[in-house]
Amino acid sequence: CCSMAVCSAQERVSLQQQGFRVTEQVAGIPTAVMGEAGEGGPVIAILGEYDALPGLSQEAGVAEPRPLPGPGFGHGCGHNLLGSASLLAATAVKDYLAEHKIPGRVRYYGCPAEEGGAAKGFMVRDGAFSDVDIAISWHPAAFAAVQEAISLANTRIDFSFVGRASHAAAAPHLGRSALDAVELMNVGVNYMREHMPSDARIHYAYLDAGGVAPNVVQPTAKVRYLIRARDLVELKRLIERVRKIADGAALMTETKVEAKIVSGVSNLMGNLPLERAMQANFDRLGPPPFDDADRAKAAEFQATLTEEDVTASWRRIGLPVRKGVTLCDVVVPLEVRGAPMMGSTDVGDVSWVVPTVQARGAVYAIGTPGHSWQLTGQGMLPAAHKGMVHVAKVMAGTAVDAILNPAIIETAKADLAERTAGNPYTPVLSPEVQPPFDMSKATA
Repeated sequence: CCSMAVCSAQERVSLQQQGFRVTEQVAGIPTAVMGEAGEGGPVIAILGEYDALPGLSQEAGVAEPRPLPGPGFGHGCGHNLLGSASLLAATAVKDYLAEHKIPGRVRYYGCPAEEGGAAKGFMVRDGAFSDVDIAISWHPAAFAAVQEAISLANTRIDFSFVGRASHAAAAPHLGRSALDAVELMNVGVNYMREHMPSDARIHYAYLDAGGVAPNVVQPTAKVRYLIRARDLVELKRLIERVRKIADGAALMTETKVEAKIVSGVSNLMGNLPLERAMQANFDRLGPPPFDDADRAKAAEFQATLTEEDVTASWRRIGLPVRKGVTLCDVVVPLEVRGAPMMGSTDVGDVSWVVPTVQARGAVYAIGTPGHSWQLTGQGMLPAAHKGMVHVAKVMAGTAVDAILNPAIIETAKADLAERTAGNPYTPVLSPEVQPPFDMSKATA
């Protein structure tokens, strides 16, 4: 896959070629781009992404692990399709407004680094959506459906410990191990898991284990924590508890600790009027037009999965299991609700300040896990392209319906105001937090 710098440049060129007015470096992020077309109001935002994941390189269309030579990045979450379909939808809306001489503006927001960089959070914080009336997005999936508005808020925090080096055998009493502090912190957090909400999640990864010499007491160590919770209130509680554990680990080891917030996202806020408008477009179109060749190819990838993978996919969407079905052949009704999504998305921040709706686009075999080589391998198949065009039509239709029927936007804004009454949006990212410098890379 291409780096985000290359993907962003390609999208900028495409926007310019299609006649959009282009703004680069949105919110100071080098790889964030925005294209606007039309005049007057309302303003409809369509959100795109294009970042990849490390370790998920895979030869296209091959149903066995076969990484490509090179840096090892792959679109294991389908963001190559996400950005392309959103740009296609924005272009369709632009052309419709121009052809019919209808007032209104459509904007395509190219948002890098959803996988950890929280670009949309920085963009919201810095006012990039301040005059937007509604926002529309989607995510690659196995089924065609309106995205259920449940996701977890999260924050990534780096905890850096500093101790004192010494000879681990000759003078161990003179050393103060930063690595010991990290390990004690991890133990403390692991015990805390017994006493936190069941829908919260905490993960960590070592960024610096203190070196490679075991005979040196490690003077530095760093660990990155990803803390997730159902909403911002509970997230703040968990963050404070984790900070106290880090302070306790530093106290026990006579080291010093510094915490730095890297990124963070809010939980997703639903919007029933927009969900109904999007469902109407799904119902008009029906499922994607997959053919027998598409289903046969999907069967090859489904054969690499476990029965549990396939069953879980049906249950997550809220439908009864239908064995032998490889690709989506239905539109999931709006009233069908599956299991809550335990992941996170920076679309959540947009949804707190602008009425927002998301689609699921059926682009890969039922049962395909997210962040897997199987997903990467299906991202350039004909079925993926058919599903991508299908969901672009859904998004474009939803946008046009909102422009032609102002009541949709009015009721969507009222819905958001009711949901946030007494609980206004507070950015997870404080003003001093800056976008990660690696946000221009493929995995930022």
